Amino acid sequence: MLIDEYITYVKEVRRYSPRTCELYRDILDGFARFCDQDVLESLNPSMIRSYEVHLLDKKKEDPRTVNLHLSVLSGFCRYLMKDGRLKSNPVRLVTRPKAEKRLPVFYREESMEEYFTRTEPDASKENLALITGGDKVSKELYSKRLSRLIVSMLYSTGMRRSELTGLTRKDLDLSRKVLRVKGKGDKVREIPLVPSLCEEISLYLQSVETMEGCGRPSSDPLLVTPNGGKLYPVFVDRVVKSELGQVSGITGRKSPHVLRHSLATGLLNEGADLNSIKEMLGHSSLAATQVYTHNSIEKLKKVYVNAHPRAKSGGKNGD
Repeated sequence: MLIDEYITYVKEVRRYSPRTCELYRDILDGFARFCDQDVLESLNPSMIRSYEVHLLDKKKEDPRTVNLHLSVLSGFCRYLMKDGRLKSNPVRLVTRPKAEKRLPVFYREESMEEYFTRTEPDASKENLALITGGDKVSKELYSKRLSRLIVSMLYSTGMRRSELTGLTRKDLDLSRKVLRVKGKGDKVREIPLVPSLCEEISLYLQSVETMEGCGRPSSDPLLVTPNGGKLYPVFVDRVVKSELGQVSGITGRKSPHVLRHSLATGLLNEGADLNSIKEMLGHSSLAATQVYTHNSIEKLKKVYVNAHPRAKSGGKNGD
């Protein structure tokens, strides 16, 4: 089946994540059910336009979701064109719905500072001395240390959740203060680590050895659950939601990706150039990074209104 073939391609050749592959399959299967005929014959402007109307009017999907469906179909068509089974891309002839641009959500620096100040004891050397083995108290203290480190690493490095769960011990180089991260498409990049995070990671690794009574090989996961298993997406999501849920200044969505947005916004506000931020986040193009400039422009507007002489006088001459 064409859809199965394409999913195998994006999984094994393009190296898309399992989650992305599952999303692509759901979208393509939905299109196939709507057409109720041979998929290849359905890939024409008329049918794709009808599917777009179906999503907007019948399914009540928002324009962003509809655009995602059309993007997946477009990629599918490009794959079939390369293989000679389709002469042109019919999706290009379909007008896409206009979607309102959404600014990235981010946490304010003071809110994150509140979190790190409150949880500082959980990551301290003094607290490490209380972890003595696999007893109940040690597990609880280890769990708090791990939770704090998960938030610290996501916020300090801007890595994706999948990148965090995929880290192994050999990816960490404390002597150079860098972390080797494998991103989308198996692209590898190095992320610098601030001294405080290096120390926190070092103390955490000591706690793992104490819990297990021995060292771990370099091929093992860098971060492990209280039961010694590899981190998984839902575990990370729960930790971030629980940890940030205790911060008074954070009332919106609590997720690893918002921590990533927060770092990018903070770096840009402090004067970091877009190319450096692009490299750190592992974006494939500068366009993906430029979205963060909108948040900085909003900040600039506030500074302008509060500080610019003519803005304060309403733009009028004189006092």
